[in-house]
Amino acid sequence: MGKQRLILLLLNVIGGIAVVGSYVLGLRGASGADVLWGGVPESIRPVYMVSMAISAIGYLACLNLLLLRVDPKGVTVGGRFGYSFFYPVFGLILIPSAFWMPLTKHYVDAPGTGTWIGIRVALFLVGLASIALAGALFTLRPRNRSKAYWAAVAGSCYFAFHTLVLDAILWAALFRA
Repeated sequence: MGKQRLILLLLNVIGGIAVVGSYVLGLRGASGADVLWGGVPESIRPVYMVSMAISAIGYLACLNLLLLRVDPKGVTVGGRFGYSFFYPVFGLILIPSAFWMPLTKHYVDAPGTGTWIGIRVALFLVGLASIALAGALFTLRPRNRSKAYWAAVAGSCYFAFHTLVLDAILWAALFRA
């Protein structure tokens, strides 16, 4: 595995541990997961759960493509950037994702405007970075027209939909309802 792929892999391993760790720590305690749904009706929570699973599969499809199917030295993104374009994109997905749970737990315990703004900023950063990921895959050259490429493109689009529309917009609107 080359240096560029290793950097992307380590970013995702470390970031993934931070995200999962924040969820494990955040779900501990008396309040549990129910308070994190806020005003999201119980009737649509299963839709969210299925969507989270589809999003995770889409994210993994992107990693499959970028870590195993493309040559980092031979690709360009948007005709101007190299493989390293993906480092900040994944960083802007993973780092704010690791902060969402602690911020939300803190907001539940002590509601405040600053914390609410922090939650919204974190969610929008993830959503916008997810759109950047999808856009980067659409403009990836040379275009790998394999099933893995199209799975990554479709997966990134769904991941962007989930993170921007369902999380940053809908969840936030329903949480404070």
